[in-house]
Amino acid sequence: MDFNGFLSKIQFKFKDKNKELLERAFKFAEAAHKGQKRFSGEEYVIHPQEAALILGRIFPNATTIAATLLHDVPEDTKVGLLEIEKEFGKEVASLVDGVTKLGKVRLRNSKDKYYVENLRKMFVATSKDIRVILIKLADRIHNMRTIQYVKKEKQKRIAEETLEIFAPIANRLGIGEWKDELEDTAFEIANPEAFKKTKEVLEAALSGRQSALKKLQRDVSTILKTEGVKFEDLKGRVKRVYSLYKKLPRYDGDVNKIYDLIALRVITQSTADCYAALGAIHKHLQPLPGRVKDFIALPKPNGYRSIHTTVFDSEKNVFEIQIRTEQMHDEAERGIAAHWVYEEEGKSDDINSFKVQWVEDLQSMQDEVKNAEDFLQALKIDFFQDRIFVLTPKGDVKDLPEGATPIDFAFSVHSDLGFFMMGAKVNGKMVKIDHALHSGDVVEIIKTKKPVKISQDWLKQVKTSNAKHKIRHYLNENQSGIFNTLKNLIKRK
Repeated sequence: MDFNGFLSKIQFKFKDKNKELLERAFKFAEAAHKGQKRFSGEEYVIHPQEAALILGRIFPNATTIAATLLHDVPEDTKVGLLEIEKEFGKEVASLVDGVTKLGKVRLRNSKDKYYVENLRKMFVATSKDIRVILIKLADRIHNMRTIQYVKKEKQKRIAEETLEIFAPIANRLGIGEWKDELEDTAFEIANPEAFKKTKEVLEAALSGRQSALKKLQRDVSTILKTEGVKFEDLKGRVKRVYSLYKKLPRYDGDVNKIYDLIALRVITQSTADCYAALGAIHKHLQPLPGRVKDFIALPKPNGYRSIHTTVFDSEKNVFEIQIRTEQMHDEAERGIAAHWVYEEEGKSDDINSFKVQWVEDLQSMQDEVKNAEDFLQALKIDFFQDRIFVLTPKGDVKDLPEGATPIDFAFSVHSDLGFFMMGAKVNGKMVKIDHALHSGDVVEIIKTKKPVKISQDWLKQVKTSNAKHKIRHYLNENQSGIFNTLKNLIKRK
């Protein structure tokens, strides 16, 4: 592939200075990797080129693409980081260095200190500059696309690592198309038998629904035109294999109970049109009660926005309909990358212009959790588990793992609040402190003036590492007869 061919595949018009940067990085990487081969027998440089294309299609930022082209140079060639900095500047060199410092993350077990430390490095890097993780994800996607050339005994480890670490990161960054590809490709290798069975279930369920979806598409188009609702497009979406695999156990393995197996996406011109489309659809198609989810008013923690509703078509088939603007759809596919503005568009390319709360929480978690096993467990629960969003009475949104309780919520609102919690109201009704919260719940913590007595049972009633850390600290101090923590809390009150 020559440079012009490479650039044409990104399909983005770069300024001359940025085009020049990319061409220099392209040729520099080509020269540095000359003579090196991949397991497939291809020239090694094809890998960073393909990784750069994967990234460039969702995030056409010249600096980051240049760093992606160069990301393997210091590790796999005789060219060092200082030479890259001299040739391309500090920003490009910093990104390359960030990727290099992630080390070779290898999924073994939580007691492997080297594995956990590599994970820590990864998330420290994430906290500093998310572009490092974007490069790493693009690198992983291309490696998964060519995994058939890797030795069989390594394939499963790489696939499991992808499912446990990389796909969840893509999800937390809101990059739907990357998450889907990583999950399905890794799932087929990590658990081929389950993949095959789930795929068969999916194909059997879809066999009778494809024609019904096309009819629904025509009907919704007619409805929107009749009601004068402006829309750009109507798209069908089929659930991915791994997504179905994770969802089936919630419905006792009955695929007929999963209503979003096939969804119709309505792409509108504006947010107002989203709500107008919802009203028009409900006017003509019977909605399934309790199945409207407004992620526009209350976006998911990763920034996802859309309205979901479930309706009966004219033949009484059940379908999910997703309604969003073109911008919302773009954000659902490209995630955090869609929030950045590019220098090419005449705006500042400020890497800190868009913040994700969970990224900011990473650093504090790393500071608090020192034990390797606890760190890995906290990582899987606090950052990779399915998330819910819960509101304070003032409307502030708290991002919590699925299954979180009012105790988790209290400690997420304030580091001390859980110690003064005597009860909680959810949607205006009193609940037990171990009540499982759900997305959209409004939670009010009932406080006391003095700290409450906390028992060992509280550890069984919480999901977040933050709450567990606070409770363990309290229990340890009280078991040793030291009450300084609570005394200080009282003084602060």
